[in-house]
Amino acid sequence: MSKLKGYESEYTKFMREWLKQHPEQIEEQQKGRALWWDRGNLDPDELARRAAVKVPQKPYYYDVN
Repeated sequence: MSKLKGYESEYTKFMREWLKQHPEQIEEQQKGRALWWDRGNLDPDELARRAAVKVPQKPYYYDVN
C-alpha cells in the first residue's frame, strides 16, 4: 500500500492544472453541485408534500408480481 502513497492520477493532474488556468470554473462547478446535489434548502412544507405523494417501491424493482 505504501507504493501508492504519493500517487496522483493523470486525470487529477489534468484537472488541477486546468482549474489553475480557468479559476472561474471553480464557481461554476460549485453552482452545478448545488443545483444537483445540495438539497438542504427545502422548506418543511415542500418535504411533507414530497413524502405524501411518494409511491412505495417493491423490494425487488424488476419483480412484476
